[in-house]
Amino acid sequence: MDSQQTESKARLHFKTARFMFESGLKLRIRSATLATACHIYHKFFAECETMYYDPYLIGATSLYLAGRVEEDHLKLRDVVNVCFRTLHPDQPPLEIGERYWNLRESVTQCELFIMRVLKFHLVFKHPHKYLLHYLKSIYNWLEPTTTEKIPIAKTAWSILRDSYHGSVCLRYKPEHIAIAVLYQTLQSYGIEVPHDHDADLRWWEVFSDEINISIIKDIISDITDIYSLESTVNS
Repeated sequence: MDSQQTESKARLHFKTARFMFESGLKLRIRSATLATACHIYHKFFAECETMYYDPYLIGATSLYLAGRVEEDHLKLRDVVNVCFRTLHPDQPPLEIGERYWNLRESVTQCELFIMRVLKFHLVFKHPHKYLLHYLKSIYNWLEPTTTEKIPIAKTAWSILRDSYHGSVCLRYKPEHIAIAVLYQTLQSYGIEVPHDHDADLRWWEVFSDEINISIIKDIISDITDIYSLESTVNS
């Protein structure tokens, strides 16, 4: 596959992920559920390289399936209606009729197909719990004046959320993603952890003995590529 085809696929997956985020917001699903949905979506297309499958059907079904996995119970009726309205904002709401029942049946059948493709492995570890723990530690290390003035946590959570517009979650360990997100946040604000260079271990090495600066920079580079992709999608 040439670079142009690869970029085209990446743009399509970005647009579908944005559709999933918008639909998820309307459905009021939890962040862990949305992360699982995106993980399912990206993993499905990692297993099925062909783009013959409708990405929006896979995305909508991933939302419904993630709700079941995370016990964030979503009604199939609501998923079908919300995803339809998100994808077709200029059309009237679905009425109970042939089109509605066809879409509902498509999601039901697609759910079984996705589960078979993923070999029923649908439980994933996410960076969220690690980032929460790391943020608490960083806040204890930094001066209160710094944490009060600068939205470190808000920025870190935003970067982590945005990372799910791509397949970063498939390529790296969740704890490493959390560290890289926090590293990128601190770097963006020019914040240095006190005595970091004087200590035996850098602050990120305290959180994981398997990470190094090369891994951190690779993750940040992949996340940066997602932001670059966003500008091409919006242009």
